[in-house]
Order: sequence, then C-alpha cells, then structure tokens
Amino acid sequence: MTPFGREVPPRAPRRRLGKIAAAAAAGLLIGGLAACGKKPPLPTAPRPVVAVAAQADGQMPVASLPGQIEARYSTPLSFRVSGKLVERNVRLGDIVIAGQPVARLDPSDIAKNAAIARAQLDAAQHQLDFAKQQLDRDRAQAKENLIAPAQLEQTENAYAGALAQRNQAAQQAALTGDQLGYATLKADHAGVITAEQADTGQNVTAGQPIYMLAWSGDVDTIVDVPESALAAFAVGQHATVTLPALAGKPFNARVREVSPAADPQSRTYRAKLTLEAPTTDIKLGMTANVAFTQTAPQGAQPQQGSQGATAAFTVPSTALFHDGKLPAVWVVKAPGDTLELRRVQVSRFGERTVTVVGGIQAGERIVWQGVHTVTAGEKVRVVQPLHPEDFAS
Repeated sequence: MTPFGREVPPRAPRRRLGKIAAAAAAGLLIGGLAACGKKPPLPTAPRPVVAVAAQADGQMPVASLPGQIEARYSTPLSFRVSGKLVERNVRLGDIVIAGQPVARLDPSDIAKNAAIARAQLDAAQHQLDFAKQQLDRDRAQAKENLIAPAQLEQTENAYAGALAQRNQAAQQAALTGDQLGYATLKADHAGVITAEQADTGQNVTAGQPIYMLAWSGDVDTIVDVPESALAAFAVGQHATVTLPALAGKPFNARVREVSPAADPQSRTYRAKLTLEAPTTDIKLGMTANVAFTQTAPQGAQPQQGSQGATAAFTVPSTALFHDGKLPAVWVVKAPGDTLELRRVQVSRFGERTVTVVGGIQAGERIVWQGVHTVTAGEKVRVVQPLHPEDFAS
C-alpha cells in the first residue's frame, strides 16, 4: 500500500526465491555427479611372509654350556709354625709327590726351643729317679717300723710330683721336636703346584699359604648353570664334556654337586661335574663344553617323538622373535592364514640357526622372514623361500 492508496504486487521476493531454488538444484546436480565419479576402496592384500612347515630334528634336544677344568681337591700348603722362609724347592707348575719337601723355614729358634725342652726333660727324669730311690728306702724302713707312716706318705707324694713333672717335660720335648720337623713343609698329596703365595726371605705366620696344591686324580668340570637349565643338572645326572684343546674328544661326566643358592651377580648356579675317565693330557684350566639334555619349558606344548622325548626344531635365526622377555616364533594358523605368537625355548645357537623346543607341533608353518613387520592375528600370504639351503646350519 502506497501513500496514495495503491497496492504494489510483491514481485521482488518471488524473483529471489526463484534464484535460490535454482542454485540449490544446481548444487544437488553437481554433488550427484561428483558422487557418481568416486570408486569404493579396494581391500588390502595380505602381507607376504616367508614360512616353512616345521620338521622335528629326529633327536633329543641338546644344549651346551661353557665350563672349565679344575681339580676336585685343591688345598693350600702352609707351615704349622711361624718363621722366616729360607728355601723354596718347587715352582709354579711343578708336579710333586706325597711327602716331598717343598719349602723350609729357618730352624734356629725352633732348634733352641727343642734343646731347652730336652734339658728340662733330663732334669725332670733325674728328679724322678731320686724320688723313686727315696720311696723304695722309706717303704723298706716302714715295714720294719723304723719310720713314721706320715714320713712314708710325704715320700710317696714327692714321687708322684716328680713323675708328673717328668711326664710334662716329656710332652714338651715331643712338641718342640714336632715343631722342628714342621720347619720343613711337605706335600700332603701328589699333585701340581698351581700358585705361589710367599717369597724366599719373607717372615710367615703359622697357617699362611705358601703354595696351592691341586691333587692328582679326580678332575671336575665347573659350569655356571642358568635357572632354565637347572633341572638337567640334578646330582647324579650325566652329561658329555668336550675339550676344544683335545679336538673335541668327548668325556662322560656325572653331576657331583650343585650350589644351593644362585650367585648374586650372575644369578647362575655353580655345578661341579666329575669326569668318569680323565686322561693325562687333560690340563687344569682348560675350557670345556658341557652338553646336556634340555627339558621343555613349563607351560609349553611339547611335541612327543617316538621315544617319548621332547622334539627339537631347527629354524633360521631370522625366525626368532620375542614375547616380552621370552623367545618366541610366529606360527601361521590354518585355515585363514592368520598369525599366532608362540613362546619357545632355545636349546642351541648355531652360526645361522637356532634349535628350539616346546610350543611347536611338527607340520606347523613357521615364519622364517619378516617377523618384525607383522602383528598377532594379521592375515598373511605364505611365500616359500627361494633358496632354503641358505639357511642350513
């Protein structure tokens, strides 16, 4: 309505609505065309991994630990008296026999003490002889009632005192005589000198080690056993010991002793294995390899062989992974070709292979390569190795 009373039709708003509707229709058309141009995403292809069916080695799993050859008995040689060391008759590495003199102290002071003790013994013996003669006279006179009984009692008492003093002097003389013999140090057993711990001219005390003597005879192999292999080293168990210095010649050994507590630093248990038939060419301190039957870890699913023993599987080193801090391998499960992580126990490390026990069944496919690029439950595509002989041990 205008000021003059005339009505004006609303044409301008209708034009704007028409333009808005046309723009919306054009937008829908463009959006539809754009939607028609998109393609659905393609499914991800399974990751290829090199996997091979596991085959048991056909023998009981054997592991080895390093060891060292030592004498079963090793004792220090020391003087039983103090003095100045004036002579040493053997040196490091010398072989000695039982009773052989190996060192000597200056005997001067000990010889003087022995002379004093012998003189005291002579004096005590004279006193005893005099007391015995007096006792014989008094007893004869007492029978004739020529002396009082009290006088006979005094004579008998003097004789008893003289006898005691003579016995004491005899023991003292024997002691100083032994000490004079102690001035010469002798080997208690046949063996080899493994250490020298005192020099000529040195003043030594009683009990101070002069030499270390390793006894001849029984020979032990000392090995530090981890917790995982402790069950194979029970007392009485047998193992095979080889010495690299003797061209790997095997020796049978028996576990004689196992430490009841672990070493606080290495957390290993020291075991001693006695060689059943040692030879003369075995030298103390030689390095040794102790081979023993490895048991399957607790909680693992061991594969039983024809002999009822836990089977071992040799796989490339590249197949070894970890589950936390424990060794593991990837297994391709069928059907579906999905991955599962299995814990295993390593019984032997080769140059390019490892021998594992527990957790694996014969025929299961083990991932040989690509273990660090996959995850549990992932679907994979199995690829055979081009050159399997490259993984041979």
